[in-house]
This record gives sequence, structure tokens and C-alpha cells, in this order.
Amino acid sequence: MKQGLIYAFVLFIIVGCTSSKDFILFNETNITQPQAKQTITTLKNIKFEYKIQPHDRISITMYNHPELGTSTVQSQREDTKGVLVNSRGYVRLPLIKSIHVAGLSQTAAQKKIEKAFSAYLEDAEVYLEVLNKRAYILGEINKPGIVPLFNEKLTLLQILAMAGDFTNYANKHSVVILKNRNNKVHSETVDLTGPNSLRLANIMIYPNDIVYVAPNSMKSYNVGISEISPTFGLLGHITQPLSNLASIRYLRDTRR
Repeated sequence: MKQGLIYAFVLFIIVGCTSSKDFILFNETNITQPQAKQTITTLKNIKFEYKIQPHDRISITMYNHPELGTSTVQSQREDTKGVLVNSRGYVRLPLIKSIHVAGLSQTAAQKKIEKAFSAYLEDAEVYLEVLNKRAYILGEINKPGIVPLFNEKLTLLQILAMAGDFTNYANKHSVVILKNRNNKVHSETVDLTGPNSLRLANIMIYPNDIVYVAPNSMKSYNVGISEISPTFGLLGHITQPLSNLASIRYLRDTRR
């Protein structure tokens, strides 16, 4: 009886002093509501066009002069294929040496390189492709991290499938998508459990988009329990001698 009272008192003190955890990664996202507000329409009319960035890897194919393209350099590693755009946005190519391509779309960079080659070749035909397009998925997912976008875009459902689906602690009412368009970050919070879940699962994810799966309320509860469990273990070791002493005294008194 005494031991039970001791544990109850200690539990009251610890729970009262333990701070709650919100687990909110993005301030604009309210994950405590069962039905998160959907803002899909904010990006409906925004056109996506990938712009080459420093440290991208690009592949250049010269149709009439394949020896001048980057496809002649074979590599087993995806991160060393093609040619690297340096930190200043330039890429080095045969004949034309350095040419600035950062900030250009693939089509614009292709035309610029083709025009540069035309100064040396009469039949310059160039095809350019960025090799390292990727999206990111974080949070309550089985395989968080980088998702390659070989076809430039994937649906949200495909991204989730490649990331190994949700964990048991995922809040499917609150899947956050961050998109950088025209130097402005747009956020969408979608609910994948409602009647529109199939339509929402087909939202297109483009290079450098971020998908974040928020945790549900059980995650906070279980983390809180795991944090106080070592404390109870320590208290058990401390109170065990007191409990043993109380038991000895009880047995001694009953024998009298």
C-alpha cells in the first residue's frame, strides 16, 4: 500500500512538470485539427519550369557530333555522370570552353549551348537534361530522404510509395507540401483520409519540393512515456530497499 502511494505521488509530480511537445515543423500547419485546411488551389495556376542551379549535373548530347557530348563519359555512379555546373554557374565543354547556364531553363540552356557550338560547327544540334532532379520527403515515413525524379515529376502517391509508406505514427490528415515557385514558398496541407484522398494523392511533386508527414497525437504520448520510463526505473531501485524494509516489518508484526 505504501509503495503504491509512493509511485502515485511521484507520477503526479513528474507529469505535472513534464513539458508538452507540439511536433510542428512548419508554423503555418495546424496538426492538432482532425481535418486540416486544404489549400490546393493556391498552386493551380502556377507553372513549373526547372531552372539549372550551381552544382547540378547535366547531360549534353550532340546528335551530329557525339564525341563532343557528355554521354561519352560513362560512370556507374549517378552522382558523377554528366558534367558538373560549378559554384559560379558555369559548365566547361569542348570547343566553347566555359558557358554560364545557371538560372536558365533546360530549353534556354540548350539553345544557348547550341548557339555557342554553331560558331564552330554548321550542324550543331544539342539536347540537354539535368540528371539530379529530386524531391524530399520527411517526417513519419518509413524511408525519409531524397526521392530521385527521373521523369521530372511524380505524384504524391508515387512519392509515398517510394518512401515506404507511412509509419504507424503518421497523421494522414496533415501531409504538408512545400513548393518554391517564383522565389516564393507555397505550402499545401492535405488530408489523405477524406473523400477527396484519391484526387489529392495525384498532386504532382516537382524537383526540390518537400513533403512532410506530421506525427499524430499518439507519437507525443509515447515519446513522453519513453522519457519518464528511465525515471521510474531509477525510482524503483531507490524505493526497493524501502519496500523490502516495510515487508520485513509487516511480517515481523504479524508473527507477534
